[in-house]
Amino acid sequence: MRKRTKPADGSEGAEVGNSAASLTRGLEILRAFTADDATLGNQDLIERTGLPKATVSRLTSTLVGLGYLHYDEMLGRYSIGPATVSLGYSALSSSAVIHMVRPLMQELADQTGAAVALGTRDGLEMVYLANCRSMSPVSLRLNVGSRLPIYRTAMGLAYLVEMKPEIRQSVVEQLVAAEPEKAADLDRLIENAIEDHRRDGFISAFGSWHSYINAVGVAFRPTDGSPLVALTCGGIVDILSRNHCREIVGPELVRLTRRLRARLAGEPDTLTTAPRTPTWKTSAE
Repeated sequence: MRKRTKPADGSEGAEVGNSAASLTRGLEILRAFTADDATLGNQDLIERTGLPKATVSRLTSTLVGLGYLHYDEMLGRYSIGPATVSLGYSALSSSAVIHMVRPLMQELADQTGAAVALGTRDGLEMVYLANCRSMSPVSLRLNVGSRLPIYRTAMGLAYLVEMKPEIRQSVVEQLVAAEPEKAADLDRLIENAIEDHRRDGFISAFGSWHSYINAVGVAFRPTDGSPLVALTCGGIVDILSRNHCREIVGPELVRLTRRLRARLAGEPDTLTTAPRTPTWKTSAE
């Protein structure tokens, strides 16, 4: 087979560079969509990505042609297309961690009357990869794809604590650069999270995201080389008091990760506990 000759003027490098830049910008457009967005218009995409109008128009046209975006001509707005949905579904359905953890998450959600979620870091946010809710009428209504601030949530703080120190420092520097006025709060929250983890084995976040929400979190590092993830169990303060989080929910979340590790290793699950009556059912009665 004839070997391709590289152009002497370096144009190939420029072409590769332009392709990489276009790919990066196209992914930025897709990342602009959140779980709360049914559709976005051109102006929305321009504001969220910071890209020029001509670039957004060119890339959205390409993404629509490839099926990664859908364009509604009546509304003049874009929504996530079937190719993006298929890609995300393939990633989630092929994850052994998500497959194994969901029954355990539902068990804990039913036991506590709270919401249990699994997520990972995306930039300076945590994104939900799986979630389970109890039948409680006041359970948190977040879904797969929902995004939360990394430094004000139990999930995000647990993730930060488990990161390698040099990588965590890099993320902290980015957080400070994004919100310099929050530098002191950020240092305090991370120091408290490290102390929580050292003392309890899990992270507590009481009112740091919303004043009426308490939550606990713990990170999980899969042994199969999959990315670091974090689990959280949270709910309104009427269901999850501080003492209940520390004494019951936090230890149960740690137990969940041990059971998950055993299942992934093909070992028998010897840590099953007898179900307790959820707090929300007790108070309702």
